Amino acid sequence: MTRLTNARLPDGRRVDLTLQNGRIAAITPHTAPPHTAPPNTAHPSDTDLAGALLLPGLVEGHVHLDKTLMGQAWRPNAPAPSVPGRVAYERAHRAELGPVRPRAMALLARMIAAGTTALRTHTDIDDKSGLANFHGTLEVAQAMRAILPIQIVAFPQSGILTHAAIPDLLDAALAEGADLVGGLDPATFDGDAKAHLDIVFGLAAKHGKGIDIHLHDRDPGGNAQLRDIAARSQAAGMQGHVTVSHAFSLGTTDEADFARTADALAKGGVAILTAAPGPGPMPPIKPLRAHGVTIAGGNDNIRDLWSPFGTGDMLERAWMIAQRQGFRADDDLALAYETCSTAGARMMNLPIPALEPGAPATFLALQAETLAEAITERPRDRQVWIAGVRQ
Repeated sequence: MTRLTNARLPDGRRVDLTLQNGRIAAITPHTAPPHTAPPNTAHPSDTDLAGALLLPGLVEGHVHLDKTLMGQAWRPNAPAPSVPGRVAYERAHRAELGPVRPRAMALLARMIAAGTTALRTHTDIDDKSGLANFHGTLEVAQAMRAILPIQIVAFPQSGILTHAAIPDLLDAALAEGADLVGGLDPATFDGDAKAHLDIVFGLAAKHGKGIDIHLHDRDPGGNAQLRDIAARSQAAGMQGHVTVSHAFSLGTTDEADFARTADALAKGGVAILTAAPGPGPMPPIKPLRAHGVTIAGGNDNIRDLWSPFGTGDMLERAWMIAQRQGFRADDDLALAYETCSTAGARMMNLPIPALEPGAPATFLALQAETLAEAITERPRDRQVWIAGVRQ
């Protein structure tokens, strides 16, 4: 049993927490000891948080552990102007990066220290690298399973229809332990949305696994694909097990098209993942939530061959989401945090991090007065607990 004393909850209450068996056993009002109390009377397992703010654990909904250059010397970035161009550049240079494990572990160390308590990673599978990146990522996930849950998406970064071997490679990865099957721009990259999605949903049904599809399209065809994915999810009874990442087309100014697509996503139980990208459209958080759609946050690429940016800090990502969405009020900033915390857990079908008795003892503590201040200031000094264990 562990006791954390003198903590501050987001609603301002000062409390003491009792942690037991990986969960919050009790939350009680904090009472300062009397001045006459003898020294050294605190229990050895007590930790005085000195008024630090407690926040539910951050959840990374979309990252690429196998791609990162973290832990290596700085590598100049040579960006391409399109998704196919970046895919081609990466294929040409990927072998230069070396094994997945040391790079992924260097990134994970940063992510955990910043407050990430669960994550979903996409790992490249194609005709050139085969299952090498998947095996490296699986090794990392197995090594870290006692610390935090890592979901792996078998991701066809070079498309599915581009080579006859890719469906079989995805099939093999799912059989060997991948948690979800991915897809990539079914219409614009592979050129045949129906054939692409037939394979993705067929593999998911065969293995009883979830789906997470990258969709970068920005035109009305993107929303048409979203409605198709939602209809397939509903027909297959996969509500709550399908995610579409990026979904830039939801940033449309066509209100009727957006409403029709959002309603379809809600009926199909399809979640949306956003990384708050730079220039360009972004799925609108409040309108999607109003239609009943789960929308979560993630870092996506972190210092890799696609982008030199990213630190792995999901609190920083919440700040970016707030900036992109024009959030200013404290309640809106809290929504940005939720997008990077409880919404991610909901998307991943994990226990929801909450600061209440019975919930997993998974949270972070930092020096801020309120959640809004935590997002705007992003204090670097953080204490992180996962399932009752300080990291």
